[in-house]
Amino acid sequence: MHGWVIVDKPLGLGSTQVVSAVKRALRQGGYGKFKVGHGGTLDPLATGVLPVAVGEATKLAGRMLDSDKVYDFTIRFGEQTDTLDAEGAVIATSDVRPTLGEVEAVLPRFTGPISQVPPAYSALKVDGERAYDLARAGEEVVLASRDVTVHALHSSPARGGMEGITLTAHVSKGTYIRSLARDIALALGTVGHVTMLRRTKAGPFTLAPAISLDKLAEAGMGRTLEQILLPLRAGLDDIPALSLSPDQAGALRQGRVLTGIAKDDGQYFACAGDTPVALVAVEGEEARVVRGFNL
Repeated sequence: MHGWVIVDKPLGLGSTQVVSAVKRALRQGGYGKFKVGHGGTLDPLATGVLPVAVGEATKLAGRMLDSDKVYDFTIRFGEQTDTLDAEGAVIATSDVRPTLGEVEAVLPRFTGPISQVPPAYSALKVDGERAYDLARAGEEVVLASRDVTVHALHSSPARGGMEGITLTAHVSKGTYIRSLARDIALALGTVGHVTMLRRTKAGPFTLAPAISLDKLAEAGMGRTLEQILLPLRAGLDDIPALSLSPDQAGALRQGRVLTGIAKDDGQYFACAGDTPVALVAVEGEEARVVRGFNL
């Protein structure tokens, strides 16, 4: 059991609770103990794609954290909350309600490399403490602005109507959609907060293979988890494969450097037949292990 379970995270649960649900399904199915970790936190009020790494795939979870994400989100204009989402207390109001056309006109300002201040209610650390813990304790939290990239930002076909206006954003790691919504509202001379946030893509993973927690539990009880487990390779679909001979595979497993690799410089997914051996970096026809897989 080494690979990825893609969960469609429900409203109200934290990412660590989803990890616990995957561990429970493995336990109930009698699969034995495996490391389990998620590839990118989702707020409890967010839903959608949460990649959960099982076994050796946990070695790739860091790459998932660094990958791009795509979100659908709805901004309700007229009220700003302290959390910048529907969970918080209202701290500012405005009578200005921008039209869809007015919203679309400012989106180019928020596309490309931008600087944003993360929400006070976030998991970022301030002097070793989580920002949201300080904010909940009533302390003033001032976070430094950070540079992120919004690759694409446009209105969504599933527009929110009375709820607000729904947008789709393709963003780099570290981008806070709640901050983006706040800043779009301010640019329109009003205030706003996020009422709906759904991740539709994380790295290579979309909603297509994503399953509910009910289906996950059923697969655990029915001992069919392997049917929903995506292979290790699925988390590296942007990386070309490198086929190894048995001798080369043995050398890599011992941490040795392979020479005479006639490939362009870059990262490769090294396999011996169908068995993943390592994520390697090729430079000057030499291949070095970046992450070895114990399979």
